[in-house]
Amino acid sequence: MTARRVVITGIGVVAPGGIGVKNFWNLLSEGRTATRGITFFDPSQFRSRVAAEIDFDPEEHGLSPQEVRRMDRAAQLAVVAAREAVGDSGLELDELDPHRVGVTVGSAVGATMGLDWEYRVVSDAGRLELVDHEYAVPHLYNYFVPSSFAAEVAWSVGAEGPTTVVSTGCTSGLDAVCHAVELLREGSADIMVAGATDAPISPITMACFDAIKATTPRNDDPEHASRPFDGTRNGFVLGEGSAVFVLEELESARRRGAHVYAEIAGYASRCNAFHMTGLRPDGAEMAEAIRVALDEARVNPEEIDYVNAHGSGTKQNDRHETAAFKKSLGEHAYAVPVSSIKSMIGHSLGAIGSIEIAASALAMEHHVVPPTANLHTPDPECDLDYVPVTAREHRTDAVLTVGSGFGGFQTAVVLTRAERRAA
Repeated sequence: MTARRVVITGIGVVAPGGIGVKNFWNLLSEGRTATRGITFFDPSQFRSRVAAEIDFDPEEHGLSPQEVRRMDRAAQLAVVAAREAVGDSGLELDELDPHRVGVTVGSAVGATMGLDWEYRVVSDAGRLELVDHEYAVPHLYNYFVPSSFAAEVAWSVGAEGPTTVVSTGCTSGLDAVCHAVELLREGSADIMVAGATDAPISPITMACFDAIKATTPRNDDPEHASRPFDGTRNGFVLGEGSAVFVLEELESARRRGAHVYAEIAGYASRCNAFHMTGLRPDGAEMAEAIRVALDEARVNPEEIDYVNAHGSGTKQNDRHETAAFKKSLGEHAYAVPVSSIKSMIGHSLGAIGSIEIAASALAMEHHVVPPTANLHTPDPECDLDYVPVTAREHRTDAVLTVGSGFGGFQTAVVLTRAERRAA
């Protein structure tokens, strides 16, 4: 039996500097950065005091006061992104069998902002050892269970099919989308609304990354603080956001005349079984994930037109990733354009993988490779074409996008033009 081919027919994005797909792509293609000093709380006690925040008014973007009261910020971002994706797809979901419409949402850290705030409330800013639960928001339980994110998205779009949350750290956004692809391929659903969300910019998160010195202390120049592959980089910039897609089988999309952004042609994940935060310098596990994803997509390494890198801006990651590209793509690694959008919108943990899928699909849509902003002094050990500062027009028919996460998770996804693969 021929496997069902799965394509993206709708995209929704809520990201720093750009709510909505159009604004998101404008920011990336113009090489602008959305990193700034933290405004959500007083960050003066922290080593790193910069982040990529979203100027987001939930009611302005269609959420009711009751929805705002009920949902953590990460859930709000996901619902807004999902609504945009469904609208973009042209589907009338209420005309479909709801049992054949599913939802998959990825998240690394769940309702971090809601839990952090509610603890401050019930403990009277930490002064009470025995907290007073009567001060808690009525829907506090939803903050404890990340499954509430998937439930909120499902309720929002009227989906009654398979609904789940995927949490694999910083690869959650890639893994969630590809779990949805597998459900479509096996016939468990006809439509999947899939993506990821995280809103981690809170004191507890900043404290955790401060402790391991993973985030940048470049507080005097937040606009240029995220510098993947640059020799002067000194850590990543925390971000927030959500990207959600409508996925469906290719022939079904063609029958209804849908716009197809890209086919998700290949996917693989691996774990290095090595260290909770450390990476082997040879990039072997990421290289293996890339090799398997290319094989599934039936794409040769030299056919990849653009690599959307994880590119967190830590020396360990950037060198590990460079080695993985060389190992998996061979000589083509030196010829293919590579870039990291985290230079512009920060690292939104579990959400970033889905946001990077959106960037990859839009790069194919416009034949433009977004740049690696702030890359002025290349690290000699990162000697590939990392597209510095300015976007580049480039024929893009096949894209490799990768993710790397704490716990040793390594994921690779190959996107192609549906027409190209048919040819």
